[in-house]
Amino acid sequence: MALMLKGAHAVDPQSSLDAVVDVIIEDGKIAKVGEGLTAPKGAEVVDAKGKYLVPGLVDMHVHFRDPGFEYKETIATGCRAATHGGYTDVATMPNTDPVCDTGAEIRYQIDRAHAAGLCRVHPIGALTRGEKGEALAEIGDMCVEGAAAFSDDGHGVQSAGMMRTCMEYVSMFDRVAIAHCEIESLTENGVINEGRASTRLGMFGWPALGEELEVARDIELCRLTGCPLHVAHISTAKSLDLVRQAKAEGLPVTCEVTPHHLFLTEENITNSYNTNLKVNPPLRTQSDAAALREGVCDGTIDCVVSDHAPHAAHEKDCEFEIAFFGTIGLETTVPLLLSNLVSKGKLGWDRFVQCCAIKPREVLRMDPVTISEGSVADLTLIDLEAKVDVEESYFESKSHNSAFLGERLHGAASDVFVAGRRTLKDGVVA
Repeated sequence: MALMLKGAHAVDPQSSLDAVVDVIIEDGKIAKVGEGLTAPKGAEVVDAKGKYLVPGLVDMHVHFRDPGFEYKETIATGCRAATHGGYTDVATMPNTDPVCDTGAEIRYQIDRAHAAGLCRVHPIGALTRGEKGEALAEIGDMCVEGAAAFSDDGHGVQSAGMMRTCMEYVSMFDRVAIAHCEIESLTENGVINEGRASTRLGMFGWPALGEELEVARDIELCRLTGCPLHVAHISTAKSLDLVRQAKAEGLPVTCEVTPHHLFLTEENITNSYNTNLKVNPPLRTQSDAAALREGVCDGTIDCVVSDHAPHAAHEKDCEFEIAFFGTIGLETTVPLLLSNLVSKGKLGWDRFVQCCAIKPREVLRMDPVTISEGSVADLTLIDLEAKVDVEESYFESKSHNSAFLGERLHGAASDVFVAGRRTLKDGVVA
């Protein structure tokens, strides 16, 4: 059945579009874009007045825990969370059980996502077998089955020689190597940023240098191998400066940031020891967060991702030192960006679309999606007036370990269309 989105404020810098228009969708594609269009006979008309229409959002860094840890999340529940958050596409990290290091695991995730019938899932394969950093994973086999990129996320590849081998091999398949930058000999036992907070709370510190050294190393390996490098969940101002310098030199380096590193700092960790604030990499300083926000606004940071990391209640309801690292984020990323940056005029809609829709597709070598005739109708409709109370009852995710529980936000996705099919309707997952 045809659809018509009426009176949406469409924003798509790829099409030089920033105007109130009608959009007609037929057979899974955009048939017409313009003002005052007439709906096709029998078409469903969606009143989009006052809402923003953007190319379908992409979160290129999520953990769906399936297979192996289905008690935390499954591909089906993860897809529900992604759809609720406004996403048409997500990329899943490989630290499952078994680790996603062969084509069979890539195919498993794609098939499970297809069965869920909501958003598209683009699995990211491991760089090394079992993410142990010792032997190359089945890169070619995974590419054949549809791997979007390669990473040992959750671990930094500790050996520079091994990382060089990985990057040389990945570069032959037109894929990007995604680096979890952590020198484990520096971060061992660390649970919180090394500095004032770790001293005040009496916990083992995790120095910023543990990230920054590997960022510098992997940029040099990018220079040596020519392999595109994407720095995952960047968290310090110095790491960002290293990426900025690499970009200025013309190296194929990109990076991403999470909302918790943008809007929370080590100062948010108090003597209540809220374990939902225990994340990897740890929350950094106020000056780091300010630099990261500037990096999003000026374009140095390419993508905003959730690093959605669900955990069961018992894995967080324990001492800070032994609690699992990670926070969920698929359902709060868009409201946080809208509340803290877009609505305050700090982040323009063009930049929002770039870092949440356009650049992730480029990094993952996905086909572009535009608001123009002939494009696949992968679209997200955003209501700036929507109120979001971040409570456990709000989440579609199987887990509720959000670092932002208790926040009151405004602005969220109201509708999502995947190849013209409405997977989110008025904020409710189909």
